[in-house]
Amino acid sequence: MKSSRYSLAVAAFATMALVVAGTPATAANDDDVIVEGNCSKRADYKLKASPEDGRLEIEGEVDSNRVGQTWRWKLWHNGSLTGKGTRRTKGDSGSFEVERVIVDMAGTDWSTFKARNIRSGEICRGVVGY
Repeated sequence: MKSSRYSLAVAAFATMALVVAGTPATAANDDDVIVEGNCSKRADYKLKASPEDGRLEIEGEVDSNRVGQTWRWKLWHNGSLTGKGTRRTKGDSGSFEVERVIVDMAGTDWSTFKARNIRSGEICRGVVGY
């Protein structure tokens, strides 16, 4: 009986994590957690959390395949704004990336990345737990 309650709790937590994140998390390295997904129109996003010398490195990326687009972005850590700015897509892939190294708090750290294309209004949003 105890193991079936445990299995139900694990299944419920896994389902909740997928709903919160929007897409399944994957790992690039054993210690990385990556969430990828589609934005509201044609662009895609990636949000990665990685250990960094006792802290966490959070990387948010938008790939629109169009060079020269201007995006406003924000990054939150456990509900507190930790960075914001404006970036322009560049390179062969028409993408931009932002990185922040943050404090690794006790328990699960939740980071949210949001970017909005200034011209089209397209929105990218991802949540990753580490």
